[in-house]
Formats: sequence, C-alpha cells, structure tokens
Amino acid sequence: MKKIFLFSMIIGLSFSCTKKVSEENKTPKQQESKPVVVGGDSDAHGCKASAGYTWSILKKECVRLFEAGTKLAHAEDGKTYSTVAYVIFDANQAELFLDTQKEPILLDRKSEGDSWTKGDYQLIPWKGYVLKKAGKIIYTGE
Repeated sequence: MKKIFLFSMIIGLSFSCTKKVSEENKTPKQQESKPVVVGGDSDAHGCKASAGYTWSILKKECVRLFEAGTKLAHAEDGKTYSTVAYVIFDANQAELFLDTQKEPILLDRKSEGDSWTKGDYQLIPWKGYVLKKAGKIIYTGE
C-alpha cells in the first residue's frame, strides 16, 4: 500500500511539473533590442549627425558647423537666447544654418563689401556680421 501511494505521488508530481514547464514555454519571449551604435547614423549625404556633421551645399562635403562656420548669437529684442546660427562663406555666397529651418539658406552678394541677401534675409558685414530678417536684427556675431 505504501508503494502504491508513493508511486502515485511521484506520477502526480511529475505531471504537475510538466504542465508548469509547458506553460513557461508558451509565454512570449521579449524581443531582443539591437544596440544603438554611436556614429551609426548617416543622412542622405553620408553625414553623421551624432558626430556633429552636417552637409554643406557650398563646400559639397560634411562639415562640423562649430568648427567650419562663423557663429552668430541670437540678438532679437535685446534678450539672451541659447540659440545660435552658423554661416559658411564661399566667394560671393554664404550658407546660413538656422535652428528654425530644416534646410540651409543660400545667400548671394553682388560684389566684395556688399551684404548677402535672399528673400527677406540680409547678412551685413558690419563689426563682424549682422543678420536681419525683414529689416529686424535677429543675429549678430564675429
């Protein structure tokens, strides 16, 4: 009688363990996330934004604006802002990078000493540079 009781306990426990193991196998596994590689991003021109590179239309290459560009500080309304603009110069053209624009703005000038213009933007070489939009000063810099 003891043997039969012991044998039935072993069989009962083995079935209950099998059921638990099969239920664990049914639970969906979490998908493995791929690690993000720093510098692994590239735009349409191959510039890596995470490394600070932006495509320059004038230079026809990836540039770091903070290295290759001229920095202009926000000057609107006499308040202090944390935004900046960058300008890259090439002969009688200037490429303007603003944080409010997705694409850079190409400005042209007629001759040496004139200001660069495009639409209502005007970049004036005066004590460094002054950028105006619709006649209002928005950025200044050296």
